[in-house]
Amino acid sequence: MAISDIPIFSMLRTRMEWAQERQRVLAENVANSDTPNYRGRDLKAPKFEDPTQVTPATVSSVSLTRTESGHIGGMSLSGSAFRTEKGNYEVRPAGNSVNLEDEMMKVAANQMDYQAATALYTRSLSLIKIAIGKR
Repeated sequence: MAISDIPIFSMLRTRMEWAQERQRVLAENVANSDTPNYRGRDLKAPKFEDPTQVTPATVSSVSLTRTESGHIGGMSLSGSAFRTEKGNYEVRPAGNSVNLEDEMMKVAANQMDYQAATALYTRSLSLIKIAIGKR
């Protein structure tokens, strides 16, 4: 069995790819913060269904399910393999809708999400190595 066949690795890899693409979109927003009529964009987060239903072929179409009302909902985002959405942003007189403070908060949250996914990926690999006796 290849490591790519293990659902947790597929989901973490998808999450990391999404975070990379979101970083690109957020950087475009910041770079165009003074461009007239530019509308800020963001990415919809990937959704992850029951891990037993996820196969490597369907990793790009997984989803996150909120099972209890007390759980914190994911952020609505998107990218190249992910859907882009235009938010309801305040528009300045020049027609630009990018708010630098909001964009920088999104960048920081995205960085933390990426770091969490990479840490989980690394720890999962370590567990596999322990299980096969390579550590």
